[in-house]
Formats: sequence, structure tokens, C-alpha cells
Amino acid sequence: MRRLFGSVRARATLAATLVVAVALVAAGAAVLLSLRSNLIDQAGTQAERAARNVAADLSGGTPYTGLELDDDDEPVQVVDEHDTLVAATEHLERISGTGSTEVKPQPPAGGTSGTGGTGASGDPDDPDDDTAGDEESVLEPGEIADDVGLTNGSATIDGEPADYRLAAVEVEVPGKGTLTVYAGASLNPEQSAVGTAQTVMLVGFPLLLGVVAAVTWLVTRRALHPVEGIRAEMAAITASEDLARRVPVPDTHDEVARLARTTNETLAALETSVERQRRFVADASHELRSPIASLRTQLEVAAAHPELLDLDGAVEDTVRLQHLAADLLLLARLDAGERGAGARVELAALARERAAGRPGVTVRADAVEVTGSRGQLERVLDNLLDNAGRHARSAVVVTVRRDGDRNAVVEVGDDGDGVPAGDRERIFERFVRLDEARARDDGGAGLGLAIARDVAARHGGTLTVRDAPTGGALFELRLPIA
Repeated sequence: MRRLFGSVRARATLAATLVVAVALVAAGAAVLLSLRSNLIDQAGTQAERAARNVAADLSGGTPYTGLELDDDDEPVQVVDEHDTLVAATEHLERISGTGSTEVKPQPPAGGTSGTGGTGASGDPDDPDDDTAGDEESVLEPGEIADDVGLTNGSATIDGEPADYRLAAVEVEVPGKGTLTVYAGASLNPEQSAVGTAQTVMLVGFPLLLGVVAAVTWLVTRRALHPVEGIRAEMAAITASEDLARRVPVPDTHDEVARLARTTNETLAALETSVERQRRFVADASHELRSPIASLRTQLEVAAAHPELLDLDGAVEDTVRLQHLAADLLLLARLDAGERGAGARVELAALARERAAGRPGVTVRADAVEVTGSRGQLERVLDNLLDNAGRHARSAVVVTVRRDGDRNAVVEVGDDGDGVPAGDRERIFERFVRLDEARARDDGGAGLGLAIARDVAARHGGTLTVRDAPTGGALFELRLPIA
């Protein structure tokens, strides 16, 4: 079962079919109940009309034997106030749901069927008269009651049993008292109509559900076709390892198109990252090869001719190799997403500490704290001070200040030649050194400024360069205040 509904298309089709099925069942039940209620109301209205017609004849003085009760083949009973059946449909064989189960009229109590019952004409002085002492009727003579009682019942006429909606109407007849007329209207049309509607629903609902399932399956298949194209292209990219390829973007403005565009943006970022990593590995290999080769050459010469050993050069190459390895390790940690430790660092004290012992460096600092890694921020200041000291003619100025309530600013300026406008972003790239700094004695591996900007970004800040007031370069480090 899990495998059968393992696709989005199958699950969407099942869900849509179930929702429509529930809606159809609810709507069908509501329709059937409404139809049945309306038909029962119509039958009740028809029964009430028949009962009132008989009551009108009685109030007009029509005798029981003169009533027309067999015209519509519907059950009719007339019962007096003593619950005696005084008139009924001729071929009525059985009835239920009325005030009397009798089907054959009986002579009225105290009189004949031709003159009616004693009712209101009884003698009040006769102690045997059942009406003596009764309260006066609510209805006026000849008046038909406004209220009607409706019930469901059954009756058999000419051997045909059926269900009926029965109406009961009271009428006050002079000389006969209060009579109750029961008239029925057949419920067979209602049952037939409801049954037909139910049959149509039972046949039509499965067909409709089949159509819904088929349409949902086809529409979902069409909607997900671009997704399959994206999946296939991603599989091909994974197999070929060609990150320059892109997934097809459908000519729509829906979620699938946005997914394709986002996937292509992710592939572009991944391609850039992989290319950057490849360049990094290539540049690192090149930078490591030079000091290692130099150190090996010196050691081999020293092994053959100890008197020719350049000890200072060997130490210098070893130190350079150590610094380069440390920079590469730090860059690797930054690329892996390493962030600051979250400690509070006082920038003014840190700037004075890192500037101590450096000739020509002046510190002007206000107390301001930031949150981050003290070791990484030390590396940023060291790299900026090393860069400024390498290019300065005589002086380097370090300024620490607040910029509003949100930012701390560290500025490191020198009085050198500055950085050309076209190179102010390029100098932050890895292994980039300007022409004047390519010599081993003058410049490093071109990683210091790249490390500084990466650390600033990891701490939620920025690092930029512009012209200093003294004519050299001014590096501005902005960090959020703790």
C-alpha cells in the first residue's frame, strides 16, 4: 500500500477523490433530506386541503351520507367528540395514525346518522346526556379551526396498503358538536421520488468520482512533469559532476518555476564555491611549493656542504611556511562555517595590545565592546596592522570609536601610496597581491586581507578600504556593538 501511494501524483489523486467523495455524500444526504421534507410538506398541504374541504361541507350542513369522500381514493375519517366514527371513505379497510382505527361509520351517540349526534343539541336537564355540564366549545357554530394536526400513518383502500400524511381539522357543526376530520395524502410519490434520486446518486457518484480521479491524475501528471525534468537533470549533473549545467525552467509563474530558478541559483552558488575551492587548493599548493622547495634546497646544500648553510634563510622559510599553514587552516575553518565564540571583547584594549611594540603606530581608542571570538579579532587587527606597516612611509594610525548605538568602528590608516580604486575589492580576494608586494621580502601570501574580511563577515560586520586623510589607505572595520 505504501508503495502504491508512494508518488505525489497518487497521493494527490487519492486525496482529491476522498474530498470529493465526502462532499458528494454530504451534499447527496442534504439533497435527499431536503427533497423528502419538501415532498412531505406538499403531502401535508394536500391532506390539509382535503380535510378542510370536508370540514367546509360539514359546516355548511351537508349530512354525513352526503359527503363526497371517495373522489380521490384517499382515506378520510370524520370522528365526533365522543371518538365515534361517523363518516369514512367507502372502501377503507384499515387505517392507523388517526383518532380512530374504525373503518365503518357508527350511528352517532344519542341519534341517527341522518340527524347527527346529540352534541350541542343535548338537553341540559337530562342527567343521562353526556354533554350536560360540558364547557362551552371554543369554536363558534360553523367555524373551522385554524390549527391543523399532521401525522404519518398508513391505510388500506381496496386492498392496496400505502403510507399517508394525515391532517386533522376540527369543525363546530350545529346540532352535531365538534367534529374532527382526518384526511390523508399518499406518501408513495415522495418515497418514489426519493428512491429515484437515491438510485441516481448511487449510480452517478461512482462515475463522478472516477472522472475526478482521472482528471486529478492527468492534471497532477502535467503539473509535475517539469519536476521530473528537474529531477532528471539533477541526476545527470550529479553523475557528470558538471556544475555548469542548469535545470530547465518551465515557462510558468508557479511554484515549480520558482523551484527551478532556486535550484539554478543553488547550482550557481555551488559552482562558484567549488571553483573557489579549486583555486584555493591550486594557489595553496603553489604557495606551499615555493618555501618547501627553498627549504629543501638549503638543507640538501647544507648536507653536502655544511659551510654553505644559510641558517637565517632556512629559518625565514620555515616561519613563512608556518604562517602560511596557519592562514590556510583558519580559512578552512571559516569556509566550514566557524563563527565567533560569543565572548565580549573590548576593542580599545585589544587595539592597544596588538599595536604595542610596533614602531610608528598611534592608537586613538574609545571604549566599546563587541561579541565574538577574541582570537579571530586579534588576527584581523594583526593582519591590518601588518598590511599598514608594510606600505606606510612613517606612520600608522589606529582609531576605535562608536558609530551611533549599533556599530563599533576600527580604522587602520597609513601614509603610504594607498590602494588604486580599481583594486579596492580585488585585494580582498585570496592569494591576490599587488605588483609591488609580490616579492617574498615585501609581501605575504596574499591571504591576510581575505582572512580579515571573512572574519568580519562571520561576526556580522564589514571590512572596506578608502583613501586615508594622510594620503594612504584607510581600512574600516565595522562590527555590531555587544
